[in-house]
Amino acid sequence: MEKPQQFVAGLKQAWRDEMRSANNYHALAQREKNPQKKAILVRMAEAEERHAERWVNRLRELGADPGAYSETFSERVRRWILMKSDSTVAAKMLEAGEREADKLYDVLLETSQSEKDKSSLLEAQLEERAHSRMLGEFEAQPGHPQRKLDTLLRRETWHVRAGGWIGQAIYGVNDGLGAAFGVVSGVAGATQANGEFVLLSGFATMVASALSMGSGAYLATKSEREMYEAEVERERREIENNPTEEIEELELFYQLKGFSEDESRAMAHRISEKPDQFLKTLVHEELGLSEETFPNEWRSAISATLSTAIGAAVPVLPFLFSSGMTALFVSLVVSTAAHFLVGASKVLVTGRSWFKSGMEMMLVGLGAAAITYALGLLVSPAIR
Repeated sequence: MEKPQQFVAGLKQAWRDEMRSANNYHALAQREKNPQKKAILVRMAEAEERHAERWVNRLRELGADPGAYSETFSERVRRWILMKSDSTVAAKMLEAGEREADKLYDVLLETSQSEKDKSSLLEAQLEERAHSRMLGEFEAQPGHPQRKLDTLLRRETWHVRAGGWIGQAIYGVNDGLGAAFGVVSGVAGATQANGEFVLLSGFATMVASALSMGSGAYLATKSEREMYEAEVERERREIENNPTEEIEELELFYQLKGFSEDESRAMAHRISEKPDQFLKTLVHEELGLSEETFPNEWRSAISATLSTAIGAAVPVLPFLFSSGMTALFVSLVVSTAAHFLVGASKVLVTGRSWFKSGMEMMLVGLGAAAITYALGLLVSPAIR
């Protein structure tokens, strides 16, 4: 299917999703007794209706009018389940829907053909993400221990992912060791452990793996930071274009955290007096992003490159000092021990049993080496 057709199909699905979400929010707002939450649900419903109207107008421009919206049987069943659920379960269901909408917008961004469409999609996607975070605050009463625990756990997970260069180094050693051990075993099987061939292939693997891991870590971290900067810039434009609405949005976030309406208003207005802090706070509250959580791309690249090279060098080094089956045996022993140590060291980032993790890593490494060695033996007649 060509991109324009994919875009139209995706836009129709987005239109249906937005209409369904708007109806769900309106229905929940009618039964909500808390006036603060009721007002927030109504606002979210209105936002979904704006998105739906925007997509149906765009579909008409493209000559693909979807017609009138009507709920399917499955949608009516889901609505019934939603209305029969308590507020926590309902919020979880709606939050899952917002995450699916976010994924759909990613697909639409890839297939959109104009900058205007991309701008509209990004704006809607940001609102969906803000809705998802608001719904997260609905999942438990403000100050509830489970809410605090979930928040802390998410924060810890984010820090491990974004700033855990130690974990990145461990996995770099893991990748380098596994790749080189497999290559060394395969070449040794094919050449009867010819030292020159093993050294050449082993060091080539070490250099290639290290550069690949380093460049990949650099580009991934840089892309993540660029995405953050783009989100910040979009939020800055929203503040410039409609500061009153952004202040009101921040008030709602604070109300969901348990502050009264007056307290929330006072805090939001106080923060808005400092533009930089206001921007950082909105980005954090709406998107869960913080500049401090992003690692340095050069540190990530260097860590990944060096750790991968160190891991890849382990199976190769014995062939610098010996050759033949003796070197292969030493490489096997050293690499097996290294696999166990690397697996055990994962406890620093996974919290698992060090012995179980080490044994798992060792067995996987030995299995991969056995397979590549057997393949090397199979192709050895063709090389001689």
